[in-house]
Amino acid sequence: MADDVWLVVGLGNPGPSYAGNRHNIGYMVVEELVGRMGGKLKSAKQAQADVAEGRLGGMPGVRAVVGRPRTYMNESGGPVAGLLRFFKSSPANLVVIHDELDIGFDTMRTKFGGGDNGHNGLKSIRRSIDTGDFYRVRVGVGRPPGRQSPADFVLDDFSSTERKDLPFIIDRTADAIECLLTEGLEVTQGKYNS
Repeated sequence: MADDVWLVVGLGNPGPSYAGNRHNIGYMVVEELVGRMGGKLKSAKQAQADVAEGRLGGMPGVRAVVGRPRTYMNESGGPVAGLLRFFKSSPANLVVIHDELDIGFDTMRTKFGGGDNGHNGLKSIRRSIDTGDFYRVRVGVGRPPGRQSPADFVLDDFSSTERKDLPFIIDRTADAIECLLTEGLEVTQGKYNS
């Protein structure tokens, strides 16, 4: 059945100058998931995205497509809609990984549905697929210090102190996604929502 395919998409901005940005935590988690699949990201030209197909969540695992748009964050919707169409999946089987200003660094939460909370990547996806009913994995980056604008803050690299904890956060987020795919939202929230 087509709906058995999970689509897991990490949001970020393409190119080396953005690689270490807080906004790119979704891309970082995608790299970890692709590694766990034993796969490699390949171009999905029909959707302006890079994807890997495989299984997640242990043996036998769940069939999943893991990807990242090749567009800027605020244009993520087109690639996500294209991937849903191409892989004949539905928004109910879509998981979007993104940075979240309203929860602290080293905190992660999963949920289904809800608003976009000013996040331009989520706004673009909602607009392109005509619904907000999809899973979100919200990885906390915290609030900007002082008077720094949120837009500038998310486009800054993680601090040197944060970078020490980042591998653990990425690993834990990937664990939560595998749990979501295999055991469902309620179990995942109980184990991983901090």
